[in-house]
This record gives sequence, structure tokens and C-alpha cells, in this order.
Amino acid sequence: MSDSGNAMERMVAALRGGQGRGLPPVERWNPDFCGDIDMRIAADGTWFYLGTPIGRPALVKLFSSVLRRDGDDYVLVTPVEKLGIVVEDAPFQAVEMAVEGEGDGRSIAFRTHVDDLVAVGPEHAIRFEREAHDGLKPYIHVRRGLWARVTRALTYDLLALGEVRDVDGVPMFGIAVAGGFYPAVPASEIEGETEGS
Repeated sequence: MSDSGNAMERMVAALRGGQGRGLPPVERWNPDFCGDIDMRIAADGTWFYLGTPIGRPALVKLFSSVLRRDGDDYVLVTPVEKLGIVVEDAPFQAVEMAVEGEGDGRSIAFRTHVDDLVAVGPEHAIRFEREAHDGLKPYIHVRRGLWARVTRALTYDLLALGEVRDVDGVPMFGIAVAGGFYPAVPASEIEGETEGS
């Protein structure tokens, strides 16, 4: 793992040299895979390098700008190398939410912990996953197959906007936004949970 430090230095140098406006075009870069780097994004959105949290938000933001999903793998990509990293849940956390309007005319925007701003719609869908102990976990699509998990506090605010609509003949609890409806669970399942809370 002695090369891990060199890989990190090379990546930072390559990224800083190319920092301009907007996100780098990582989808167009196809360098050779250079192995895995000891970097991990924890389920709470914290980035770790060699087991230690990366404490500089600017560095996390820099790395997040070159994160790409290749199939089931997450990689950091520069024009000259590609390094694999571990992502425990989603690579981003949605930490702020703004809501305007109601029903189909409602607009919802999220800000991630690395300052991506996304408005829910066809290119930035909401999806829900069900976990035994965590209940519903909403995610928002950020870019190029990368998703942000909505924080627990925002999840409550988001679900408070929910309503029941028929989806293919089944009453579903979900969120209406930007002319679309994002179903979360069958309405029969949510009724039992809301009564007990």
C-alpha cells in the first residue's frame, strides 16, 4: 500500500491542474485502471483516506467532482488514471431541501454536502428503498448514475409532503413533484407505520 500515498498526490495534482468552471467531463475520460486506492465513502457521507476522515471540505469536493460509476464500481477518474474506491451506501448526502408549491406543480430542490444543486424532475428522480431498521430511505439522482441519500431529518420533511395516488390500480404513498409522482410504498404499508409513530 506504499503506492497509495503517491496515487493520492498524483490525483490531487492532476485535478488541481484542470480545475475550471463546471464539472470535469469524466464520462469522456478512459484511462487505464490503476487499481484500488484506500478511500471509502461511509454511509453518512464521510470520505475516508487510509482509514482517516478527510477533514478538508474543499478536497472532498474536488474528489467528488471526478467520481464516476462504472457498472457496480465507483472510481475516481483523471485523464491519465482511474482508481477504485469503496462506497458504503450512496456517494452523496442531500443536506438541504427547498420546496415551492403543491401537488403536481410542486418543485423540490436539494443541495448535497459537496454543494451539488439538483431540482427533482426527469433527470433528477427520487427513489425510495426500504430497510428493516431504517424504514424508508429516499435518494435523489445527482448525475451520471450517482445518487445522494436524503438525510434522516430531511426524510421526515420530504415524507410529510406525501400523498396516496393510484399507480397501476394500487394505492401508493409517494411524492408529487414537477408533474411527476414518485411512489414510495403501497399505502397499506404506510398506514400502519404512521399510526404507530
